[in-house]
Amino acid sequence: MLLQAVVLLYLTSVVNAGKVLVYPLDGSHWINMKVLIEELHARGHEVTVVRPSDSWYIKAESSYYKSITLSSSAGFDEEGFGLFATELLAMRREGASFWNLLTQEYKMMETFSIMNNLVIQIAGEMFENTQLMQSLHDAKYDLVLTDPAVPTGVLLAHRLGLPLVLNVRWTIQGEGHQAIAPSPLSYVPIAMSELTDQMTFFQRVKNILYYLFNQFKIWNFIDPNLTTFVHRYFGDDVHYMELFQSADIWLMRNDFTFEFPRPTMPNVIYMSGFQCKPSKPLSKELEDFVQSSGEHGIIIMTLGTLVGNLPEDIVEDIAAAFAQLPQKVIWRHKGKRPSTLGNNTLLLDWLPQNDLLGHPKTKLFVAHGGTNGIQEAIYHGVPLVGLPLMFDQQENFFRMKVKGVAKVLDIATVNKDNFLEALKEVLHQPSYREKMKTLSNLHRDQPMKPMDRAMFWIEFVMRHKGAKHLRTESYKMNAIQYHSIDVLAFLVTLVLLIVLVFTSAVKFLWRRLFCRSKVKKE
Repeated sequence: MLLQAVVLLYLTSVVNAGKVLVYPLDGSHWINMKVLIEELHARGHEVTVVRPSDSWYIKAESSYYKSITLSSSAGFDEEGFGLFATELLAMRREGASFWNLLTQEYKMMETFSIMNNLVIQIAGEMFENTQLMQSLHDAKYDLVLTDPAVPTGVLLAHRLGLPLVLNVRWTIQGEGHQAIAPSPLSYVPIAMSELTDQMTFFQRVKNILYYLFNQFKIWNFIDPNLTTFVHRYFGDDVHYMELFQSADIWLMRNDFTFEFPRPTMPNVIYMSGFQCKPSKPLSKELEDFVQSSGEHGIIIMTLGTLVGNLPEDIVEDIAAAFAQLPQKVIWRHKGKRPSTLGNNTLLLDWLPQNDLLGHPKTKLFVAHGGTNGIQEAIYHGVPLVGLPLMFDQQENFFRMKVKGVAKVLDIATVNKDNFLEALKEVLHQPSYREKMKTLSNLHRDQPMKPMDRAMFWIEFVMRHKGAKHLRTESYKMNAIQYHSIDVLAFLVTLVLLIVLVFTSAVKFLWRRLFCRSKVKKE
């Protein structure tokens, strides 16, 4: 018993002293990665974050982690992303013609291709830096935690031979499930298709066309550079997606209150809302403003971290619509103060989003549709008005719309009248709040908190040096083997051979019998 107790204490100390190497993605993705890092630190783990020299959110100094700052530049920053978002919005406002939509899609993929090339270049510079790689080997990390929306962390984990845990919603190729789990196109909608799991015939046609279009983008914008890099460092027989698919644990930043029912895998761990917490008290000034709303309550508006300023005419229309409501409004807005702003609206450079969403006087959340904001709204049971801008935001809000908890507007055509109408509809139709409360209850009714579940599986990988028993080996199969096309071809060939032999035998016997009967008659 004493020996068992010593072993148990030793194993516990090993986990408590775990060493985690983190390669994050900057911007809004860093916000949720930072939540995991803070929790790992609180549990006694030593965390090291690898960051490029020009990170705009990932700080070099932190009480939660040590950092390794690369000499490489990420090549994009907050200002650059803001300009990109502004350009996309301007293109959307030009109309929804086929040519314009195609131009937007090309612009998006061109930008992703440039970013992809930059992060691959960073990986190459790291691999060629023998001093850096030796120091990473010598540090004896227990695992790599990374966001697979960029490939660098995945490549680094395999280069170091370390277990890999993904903080994932998207991979370099698209939605995470598509890379690891069976995804029948008959009822699993392709991301961005704005389809549900209940498709008509023509919707299934649309789903397949979206799948083929996504494959075209992968072949032309992602495969070329990544394939060359992986063949150089990992061998000609390795496909880069195998490195993603062989991850030990996929911490999935959603769940089935958001996702449509679909097949999944044993190493996919759902942790939707892991960053959500009970609200904390507001500052005195903010609480006084909220309480001044009386029985009407408050509306919160924020469009996330990437878009600082909307076009001036849209801002003026939004402010004018807010001014006609009895509710008080707290609006995160960094641009020029609109001339139509009402006395009921408070502009802030930053707002405590989670604490405001959890306030009992909050009636409505106007948002852009980022995953973090959507999950916090579900957690606190606050209905939504959506102004999706780019990336997955339209898809996120489509799912909220289907569930009856959001009214969605096109940012390219929004004006004072349709925005005010949407606000009033969500405020005054009880179904929006009732359905969101139901969704919130479903989300919260779990045997284990999402954060605890995430921490358990990260520590599980530390304890067992991976989780290979949960990982399918199907990623090592090619498409012909995966879909059993070779087996079907063999069986069809076998059946045809049997039929051929049988018919040949029948013909032979028939001729023999026919010849004998003919000889007897003669």
